[in-house]
Amino acid sequence: MMNLQKGKWRKTLREHWPLYMLSLPGLAALLLFSYIPMAGLYIVFERYTYQGGLFGSEFVGLKNFEFFFSNMENALRATRNTIVVNIFSIILTTVVAVSLAVFMNEIRRKWFKKVTQSVMFFPHFISWVVVGTIAITFLDEKKGILNKLLVSVGMDPVLWYSNPWLWWPLLVFFGIWKAAGFNSIIYFASITGFDTSYYEAATVDGATKWQQIAKITIPLLMPTIVILFLLAVGGILAGDITQILGLTNLNPMLLETTDNISTFVYRTALQNGQFESASAVQLYQSIVGFVLVMFSNWIVKRYDKEYALF
Repeated sequence: MMNLQKGKWRKTLREHWPLYMLSLPGLAALLLFSYIPMAGLYIVFERYTYQGGLFGSEFVGLKNFEFFFSNMENALRATRNTIVVNIFSIILTTVVAVSLAVFMNEIRRKWFKKVTQSVMFFPHFISWVVVGTIAITFLDEKKGILNKLLVSVGMDPVLWYSNPWLWWPLLVFFGIWKAAGFNSIIYFASITGFDTSYYEAATVDGATKWQQIAKITIPLLMPTIVILFLLAVGGILAGDITQILGLTNLNPMLLETTDNISTFVYRTALQNGQFESASAVQLYQSIVGFVLVMFSNWIVKRYDKEYALF
């Protein structure tokens, strides 16, 4: 039996060796930048010093994990903010990206479609520092465009950078604006691969465009939606520190709603050179993300095995 399997594998290798060669750079990059660096996780179990290095510093077990939970009030606040913003961002970004992909598929003029794709894709490449500058242009409490409009119609200006409870929706909005266009390209690529005979048959039966979208496009797109959603769930505890730095510059008046796990670690550990404590929190985020992906995949598998990741 083993000889038969070995012979089959050799035959496959001989027939498809160019494809295996093409995969080697990707496998090498995965090994070099994803798996080998995992040896550095040992730092979370020691009191790291430059003199001792990675494997010569004092072993302290799980003491580095105590750092995050020693200030329970701020830790819970950071966890709450991270989860709330990410949940709404994941759900709403998915809805907006799918809607953009579906509407883009209905555009018939090729030049207009290409221009639309480029415009939607562009925000993905803009740094959060630039986005923060754009935000100040609109939200500045004295010279901002939005406050000038409010004053012009007789309303009071909004103190955007003084009221923390305005920033959950603002963070979600800017996150969607930056990510939805990129995600829509992925969904649009899936839509272009659908069998057109389904739509032709629906047109013959008298189905409207909205009916075709609801009964054909969305159901066929559902596996892609579920896969991307499951992958996004894995990062539900991964706060984007560049987003907060770019938009608020860690404004202390806004930390009640903008302080996520990454900014909490940055303020309390990295600025003091406590790399082992920061690594411990990152490991905690990764483990929770892995558990969430596995749990979500299990739920999806119970509903429909074809939609599951594995």
